[in-house]
Amino acid sequence: MYEQMVTARYYEERLQEEYLVGKQPAFDISAGPIPGELHLAAGHESSGIGVCMHLRDDDTVTAPHRPHHIAIAKGVDLKKMTAEIFGRKTGLCKGKGGHMHLFDPEVNFACSGIIAQGCPPAVGAAMAAQKRNTDSVAVAFLGEGAIDQGGFLESLNLAAVHDLPVVFVVEDNDWAISMPKDRVTDVKDGSQRAQGFDMPGERIDSDDAVAVYEAAEKAIMRARDGNGPTLLEVQVHRRMGHFMGDAEAYRPEADVERAKMRDSIERLADDLRTAGVGDDELDEIRERAHERVDEAIDWAKEQPEPDPSEAYEDVFKNPPAQATTDGGEE
Repeated sequence: MYEQMVTARYYEERLQEEYLVGKQPAFDISAGPIPGELHLAAGHESSGIGVCMHLRDDDTVTAPHRPHHIAIAKGVDLKKMTAEIFGRKTGLCKGKGGHMHLFDPEVNFACSGIIAQGCPPAVGAAMAAQKRNTDSVAVAFLGEGAIDQGGFLESLNLAAVHDLPVVFVVEDNDWAISMPKDRVTDVKDGSQRAQGFDMPGERIDSDDAVAVYEAAEKAIMRARDGNGPTLLEVQVHRRMGHFMGDAEAYRPEADVERAKMRDSIERLADDLRTAGVGDDELDEIRERAHERVDEAIDWAKEQPEPDPSEAYEDVFKNPPAQATTDGGEE
């Protein structure tokens, strides 16, 4: 767990460095090696890793627009994921999806930039597993700002009605984009939403990876045994802006400092030291994680960009027969 969490944190930090290349001093979202938006989840590691440690490749995971820590924990190919983020041809989706639309069928992982969008597909995967009479489960991750979305509430209802093997994991980082939690929802504890659907709900009040692991074990085993869905809410913290380039003028400086003090990785390192793991071993783990991330980023930057003509491939509807790649007509 510690190695996965260190990998995820360092990955976010390295992506931040790469993303800002060419975008300053006047922020240009289209410039640099990583075009478009980038939402980083540094501070969320305990939820993704604590839950996914219990999962297999045949289990399904859907993630929101901060997906990297969850993808790493689920076993998504790090090099192909990085190439996708850099918009390269060898990426998971041939460079066409970007960081918010990663898809890896090898480990049944997907994510989306649409709020709460991953909940219905997770319920669908859980229903498929139930109909196939397998013990596969599905997990849908979402943010606390998404718990009032219709897609989330309807998914809870359908999962409860059919006793589906699905776990909903709400990552509460206190901020729904630029709005504090108490201004966008009526409950302090998002796991209370479970009460309206007659399913177990539990909140893990601190971003403690061990506590998340233990709560997730119960929920996932319950689903695997055919006993229905569970709703978990995990308190995490946001160490960076909602997106890269976010000046966070809405966020008090004291809140930023509090978030930095609540480091789940350091907490787990202290637990490991208490259990007898030496600093030399922890250093080796960090070095191994950093090497893996650096190798993936270096590899991705060397990959070819897709040819512009490939924009017409892998689409739901082909362009009109008379259209040409230069925008003219035959």
